[in-house]
Amino acid sequence: MFKKIHNLLAGSAFFAVMICCASAANFALAGSASAGNVAAEAKARNYFSNLEVVDQNGRRLNFYDDVLKDKVVAINFIFTNCQGACPLMTKNLTFVRDMMGGEVGRSVHFVSISIDPTRDTPAAMKEFAQTHDADHEGWTWITGNPDNLATIVKKLGSYTDDPEAHTTQMLAANVRTAHWTKIAPNVPPQGVVQRLQMLIEEDAVN
Repeated sequence: MFKKIHNLLAGSAFFAVMICCASAANFALAGSASAGNVAAEAKARNYFSNLEVVDQNGRRLNFYDDVLKDKVVAINFIFTNCQGACPLMTKNLTFVRDMMGGEVGRSVHFVSISIDPTRDTPAAMKEFAQTHDADHEGWTWITGNPDNLATIVKKLGSYTDDPEAHTTQMLAANVRTAHWTKIAPNVPPQGVVQRLQMLIEEDAVN
């Protein structure tokens, strides 16, 4: 009888030790993954910059922490005096927004960045957004200090000295997974939705 109890307790003790070892290993792996995530985030923040920008409501934001971090984003580049491409790009994005419904502001965020921040005040950005039915929750219109905006737009590979010559290409990204892609201006709204949904779905498998 005592021998059976001893064996049972010994087995239980061994099992408990194994659980403790496994838990410690899992904790170490989690800690390593967490440290890796922190390092990756710091690297992204350093690359894209965390410079101050201002949105269409006059709120001061830090670019990486408040605009990009952990988000799926669709980014385009505009200036409010633009008479051709910018209104068209904005209209196409409103179609994308309507197709995605409640996901905008939750699963995906739109970001329109001024390439003419000297003239594009927050009030001008808001007026442009409202004129084109694009002053929407989850859609941030970015302007601010010209030097800060120049640095940010350069980091995003879309800088030009001449606003009239700006790119009409859009960027889309899952910032958390560091997956960035370019979307050509001739991609229809449904195609943009598909690209964004693919980026959103990455959060479910990572």
